[in-house]
Amino acid sequence: MTTIKIGGVPEHFNLAWYLTLKNGEYKKEGINLRWQDYAEGTGAMCKALRNNDIDLAVILTEGIIKDIVEGNPSKIVQTFVQSPLIWGIHVAQDSNYKTIEDIRGQKAAISRFGSGSHLMAYINAENHQWNIDKDLNFEIVNNLDGAVEVLTSGKADYFLWEKFTTKPLVDDHIFRRIGNCPTPWPCFVIAVTEKALNNNFKELKSILNIINNTTIEFKNIPSIDKTISNRYGQQLEDVQQWLSLTEWSQHNIDELTFSTIQQKLLEVKIIKSTLKYHDIFVNI
Repeated sequence: MTTIKIGGVPEHFNLAWYLTLKNGEYKKEGINLRWQDYAEGTGAMCKALRNNDIDLAVILTEGIIKDIVEGNPSKIVQTFVQSPLIWGIHVAQDSNYKTIEDIRGQKAAISRFGSGSHLMAYINAENHQWNIDKDLNFEIVNNLDGAVEVLTSGKADYFLWEKFTTKPLVDDHIFRRIGNCPTPWPCFVIAVTEKALNNNFKELKSILNIINNTTIEFKNIPSIDKTISNRYGQQLEDVQQWLSLTEWSQHNIDELTFSTIQQKLLEVKIIKSTLKYHDIFVNI
């Protein structure tokens, strides 16, 4: 039995992994797949990949591309979720901020530098023609609980996070959403360390085959909307809307899409240099 370690956020996007693990599908192939939750998100997973604490990660596209450009010895082997991630822009419920323009120059809560919440603050700033050098300020909060604490206390002013994950906080009048910021590209990819690619290529191929067979049919799983609603504490109608908007993928990102992503990251000064397609992507 070969042990493979995988990381991902503990959110509804990754339920397919939980289901295949629960069903013992990897063990049938001689693979002991060990899942590790990373509530801190992309920045923490990039660090874990660099340290070989995990072998692969289900991770935000823009975050892992940035980190590979900056030296992370990993490769993207597949798109996991093809559709954009819809980031909600949140303020505290009792905040005086009502519009996106109101938060210009205010402090953004981010899980960590290099995280999705950090990178998307740049994308949001560019979308509204802010001055990236002057209008962005950050407070590191580690995770969603940390964001609740700093927005409530006033240590930070706004927070970008996936809108359906934060919807219960909006429903409970802890956060108020003042806008959305979709990623202009597929949102989640599967990244693998070069060490794992060299040592466990066959096992990685089996893992991808298993998860892809599940995501192809994910929306047709009986009562999947109720399962997600119960497991993640979300309203059934919100889950149904999310399912209608979300498309999984079993293929890698094409070169044109990658070029668009990398150019955007360069424009907003998230990266300072670029790589070629084959430096970042490999097919298993």
